[in-house]
Amino acid sequence: MPSAFVQTALQTAEEMRAQLTEKAIVDADFRQQLLADPKGAIKQEFGVEVPEGINIVVQESDMRTLYIALPAGPDLDEEQLEAIAAGMCCCL
Repeated sequence: MPSAFVQTALQTAEEMRAQLTEKAIVDADFRQQLLADPKGAIKQEFGVEVPEGINIVVQESDMRTLYIALPAGPDLDEEQLEAIAAGMCCCL
């Protein structure tokens, strides 16, 4: 069972992912920015810098493909935990 800290961080990341997805659906320019420069789009939307070493992958999906993002194992380092806590762990 993940700690309360990790659960809160994952919930925050999910909320950010949902907000980014919703905006990308209704705003074509933002969608293109999110695809081309996810870190820039996140900074624009939330005012936070994605730390170096954290990768954000945004992919357009269709109804025939299901993407499943698995979290890393339990041996996350301090920087990774901080990134998750800051809401920088999102998969779109």
